[in-house]
Amino acid sequence: MNDANKAPQELTIRVLFFGVLLSVVLSAANAYLGLFAGMTVSAAIPAAVIALGIMSFFRRSTIQECNLIGTCASAGESLAAGVIFTLPALLFMGRWEKFEYVWVAIIAGFGGMLGVLFTIPLRRSLIVEGDLKFPEGVATAKVLEAGRTDASGIGYIVRAALAGGLFKIGANAVGLWPEVMQGATRLGGSIAYFGSNLSPALLSVGYIVGLNIAVLIFIGGAANWLLTIPIVAGMSEWPVYGADHDLAGQAVSALEYASQLWSTKTRYIGVGGMLVGGLWTIFHMRKNLVSGVTSGLKAYRQIKEGTGDIDRTEKDLPMQWIIFMIIGSVIPLCFVYQYFVQQIYISLVMACVMLVTGFLFAAVAGYMAGLVGSSNNPISGVTISTVLVSSLMLVLMMGRAAEGGPVAAVVIGAVVCCAAAIAGDVMQDLKCGRLVGTTPWKQQVMEMLGTASAALIIGPVLMLLHNAYGFRGMEGAGEKALSAPQASLMASVAEGVFKGGLPWGYFGIGMGVAVLIIALDQYLQARKYPFRTPVLAVAIGFYLPFQLSVPIFIGGLVSLAVKRYHASRRTETAELEASDRRGLLMASGLITGEALMGILVAIPIVALKQFEIDLPIIEHFTGRTMPFGGIVGVMLLAVVTGWLYRTTVKTAWAKAHPTRERKDHTR
Repeated sequence: MNDANKAPQELTIRVLFFGVLLSVVLSAANAYLGLFAGMTVSAAIPAAVIALGIMSFFRRSTIQECNLIGTCASAGESLAAGVIFTLPALLFMGRWEKFEYVWVAIIAGFGGMLGVLFTIPLRRSLIVEGDLKFPEGVATAKVLEAGRTDASGIGYIVRAALAGGLFKIGANAVGLWPEVMQGATRLGGSIAYFGSNLSPALLSVGYIVGLNIAVLIFIGGAANWLLTIPIVAGMSEWPVYGADHDLAGQAVSALEYASQLWSTKTRYIGVGGMLVGGLWTIFHMRKNLVSGVTSGLKAYRQIKEGTGDIDRTEKDLPMQWIIFMIIGSVIPLCFVYQYFVQQIYISLVMACVMLVTGFLFAAVAGYMAGLVGSSNNPISGVTISTVLVSSLMLVLMMGRAAEGGPVAAVVIGAVVCCAAAIAGDVMQDLKCGRLVGTTPWKQQVMEMLGTASAALIIGPVLMLLHNAYGFRGMEGAGEKALSAPQASLMASVAEGVFKGGLPWGYFGIGMGVAVLIIALDQYLQARKYPFRTPVLAVAIGFYLPFQLSVPIFIGGLVSLAVKRYHASRRTETAELEASDRRGLLMASGLITGEALMGILVAIPIVALKQFEIDLPIIEHFTGRTMPFGGIVGVMLLAVVTGWLYRTTVKTAWAKAHPTRERKDHTR
C-alpha cells in the first residue's frame, strides 16, 4: 500500500456483530461435518463472500471490514475442529455421560485463545519474511478484491446451501432415499464389501481438497476395506451372535463382521500411520520452527528499540500483552487439569506439557497452513501424537492403574488440538489481511472474539447432536450415529496405553507402511512429480469407514475434470480464477447447507423421541424403506455432481450470451 498509515474504516460495531454471528453459525456447521465425515474444511472463503454480501447493504463499507468479519467467522469454524476431534472421547471413555457445558467452553475457549497467542510472534517470520504460499489466504484476498465489484458469489452459496439442505431433509428426515448405500457378502471365509455415502457435502470436500488428496484417501480406504479386512477375515474364525441376540448361535452378517474387524483391528493401521505422519511433520520443519521463533522475537526487539513510527499494517498486539494473556489462559487450564486428576503436581506437569506441545504444534499448524492450506492441515495427526506422548508420560508419573490417566491425556490433547486448529486459521487470515491492508492487531482481536463466541455455542451444539444421533460405537447408537472417528481414536489410544489391549501389531504395521509412504513422497518430491503422497491423507483413509471415501474420491474426479476442461480450451487466467471461485463457493455452500440442516433436523429428532417417533418419518410409519430409494439417491447425487461441474466450468454470462446482454442494456 502506498499509505499504510492512513487508517481505513475497520473495527466497527457492525463488524463485531456480524463477525460473532457468522462465527457461531459456521462453527456449528463445521462441528457436524467433522463428526459426520471425520474431516473439516476451511470456511475462510465462504465467510468472506457472505461478509461481502452483508456489507453490500451498507452505503459505506471497506474491504477491511469484510476481511475482519471473515476473520472472526473462520476462527469459529476452526475451533469446532479442535473440539470435535477430542472432547467426544470423554463420552467414549465413560468420563462424561453427556457434554458438560462449562468444561467444554473453558477447554475450547482457552485452548483456542492460546492458539491465537502462540502464532502472533510467528507472523513476521512466516508471512512477512517467509516464502510460504498460504493458498487459502491468498485466494480469500482475491475473492474480497473481486467481490467489491461483483457480489454475485453470494448467490452461488445460497443456491448450493438450499440444495444441500434439501438433500439432507430428503434422506434424513423424510427417508425418500438412504444416506448410505452399502453391502457385504461372505465369500468362503472372507468378505467382499462395497459402499458409498450419498452426501453432497462429502462430494464437495473431495472437490475442495483436490484429486491428489482425494485419491490418497480413497486408496487408504480401499486398501483397508477391500484388501486388509478380507485378508484378516479369511485368517480368522467367523463369529456367531451371542446369547443376548435374537439370532443367537447364527453367523454374524458379513457387513457387521467387516465393521467389527475395522473397529477393533484394522483401523489401527491408520492410527500408526497418523502417529508417524505427525512426528515426521514436526521433524521435517524443525529448522523453520526455530528460525520462525527467533526471527519473530528479533523483530519485536527491533520494534521496541526503534524510535520511528511503525506502519499500521505491521502493528501486532504488544508482546507484553501476549505474555500476560498466555499466563492468564494457562491458570484456568491448570484448574481444569486439577478437576480431572485431583493431584496438584500432576496438574502442573500437565500444564507444562500443554504449553510446550501447544506452542510447538501451533507453529507446525501455522507452517503447514502456509504450505498446503488449512483444509489439508494434519491437526488430527499431531493431536494423536500429543495424546500418545502425554499418556506415556502420565503412565510413568501415575502408574498404569491411575484411574484418571487416560482422561488427563485426552484433555491435554483437547487443548493442544484447539490451539493447533486455530493457529493455522490465524496465519491464513493474517496473510489475507496483509494483502488487503488490514491492521494485524485488529485481526488478532477478531480472532479472539470469534474463538470466544464459538466456545460459548459449541457445547449446546454437541449436546443436540449427541441426543439426536449418538456416536458410532457407543451403547444405543443407531444406523445414523455420527462416526466421530478422531475422538474415538483418542479414547482408544489413551486407554490402550494405560489399560493395555491396543492391537500393537496393526499399530506397528501402520507405522511401517507410513515410513514407506514417506519415502515414496520424498522420492516424488526429489523428482519434482506433481503427484505427491502425504502420509496423513492415506492414514485418514485407512481410518475412516470406506463409504465416506467414495464420494470424496468422486469430488476429486470432478476437480480433475474441471482442470482438463480448462486445459483443453486454454482458458484465460481471469476466467480460470473466476471458475475456481465459482466451484469453491458452490462446494462450500453444499457443505454448509447439509451441515446446518443436519443440526436443524436434530431438533425434531430429539423432540419426537419423547413420543417414540423416529426419523426418517416414512420408515417409522410404514416399517420399511422407500422402494428404489437407493437408485433415487444415486441419481440425485449424480445430478448434484453434474451441477457442480457445470457451474464451475461455465463461462461468464457476457461471453456466453452477448446478444442477451445487448438487449438488457437497451431497456
